[in-house]
Amino acid sequence: MIVQLWNPQQAHQAMADLWPKIKASLMAGHRLVLECKQETRTNAENRLLHVLISEISEKIEWAGKKHDPETWKRLLVAAWSREQGLSVEILPALDGKGVDIVPIRTSKLTKSECADLITYIQAWAASHDM
Repeated sequence: MIVQLWNPQQAHQAMADLWPKIKASLMAGHRLVLECKQETRTNAENRLLHVLISEISEKIEWAGKKHDPETWKRLLVAAWSREQGLSVEILPALDGKGVDIVPIRTSKLTKSECADLITYIQAWAASHDM
């Protein structure tokens, strides 16, 4: 069950409504996992993110050539991650030929992180005459 929480009063009521179900399940011997996390990006933010990345892939050459949107996504997310102080793994390639960048997954970004990434991409694009 997913419950979206917007304010303390609504959250309190949602928890009070859930408690009887939680208690009954625990009393019946079931183990539960209760997870609270910040909401992730919206579909509209996801679409905007991919539109921006696609535009960059169509218009900008990097390292002497154009790259597909997936490559640009990796490059942009890795650069944004470093700017945010987040780790970006650079691992030896599985086939032993070079290295691969493994940035965080954008599907795991919170709503505010996604908004910040979008702003970063827009600023990057503007600084590269887009």
